[in-house]
Amino acid sequence: MGRSEVVRVPNAKIALSTASVYPERTPDAFELAARLGYDGVEIMVGQDPVSQDVDVLQRLRDHYELPIVAIHAPCLLVTQRVWGKDPWLKLRKAQAAAERLGAGTVVVHPPFRWQRDYARDFEIGLARMRDETDVVFAVENMFPLRARGNEVVPYSPDWNPLDYDFPHVTLDLSHTAVSGSDAMEMATKLGDRLAHLHLADGIGTTNKDEHLVPGRGNQPCAPMLERLANAGYGGLIVLEINTRRAATRTERIDDLAEALAFARLNFAASSARK
Repeated sequence: MGRSEVVRVPNAKIALSTASVYPERTPDAFELAARLGYDGVEIMVGQDPVSQDVDVLQRLRDHYELPIVAIHAPCLLVTQRVWGKDPWLKLRKAQAAAERLGAGTVVVHPPFRWQRDYARDFEIGLARMRDETDVVFAVENMFPLRARGNEVVPYSPDWNPLDYDFPHVTLDLSHTAVSGSDAMEMATKLGDRLAHLHLADGIGTTNKDEHLVPGRGNQPCAPMLERLANAGYGGLIVLEINTRRAATRTERIDDLAEALAFARLNFAASSARK
């Protein structure tokens, strides 16, 4: 047996996205995250009024003594009117919320193609905002849509932020399933630009963003966590899973507990290779 190789100790937090408890609401996410032992919460700003209210979020944070580690800006089709219709205003509000709540990261999607002015200035505008704050803007990988053998990309400049000048990126493993991407290769190419991991699984069903509990799909969730741990990753790991089909609250809690156990098991506080 060869000698052990000392590997840098990672210090990433493992947090719960409030989207993971839907159709329950943002306060329920805090309750369950605290009960199960998550290190923090990512706020998915959406239709739930609490997710939009910084005062209430601050009270929840303090009551449960659970940090808010990230704000996910309202970038989805269903949240086009949340915090107004101006996409830059949404990012400004997300930044202000992050600064007030002590969250270090704002997760943002690439612009939709029909948001032409926003898309044209996206890289330059984000760079300008980075100069004004310590908050990190982590651009998330999305996926193309496919129909009758054709591929449609609804994002601009692209669904994949890999080849663009974004210093911080969110890698979502459910989205890599939909796009058919090699998640491990993407992580390698991103290097230190990988600041945020949305941990979920997927099978790769056409146009279906599944967000399965890690280990229930075909994405390299365990190898990804092990690799990041061995590299001393200090970014965020956020469980963003879909529990809306849970038949009972107990079943939802079991899914959230299983997801956290998976992440803890595969992302060790320290590791050694023989």
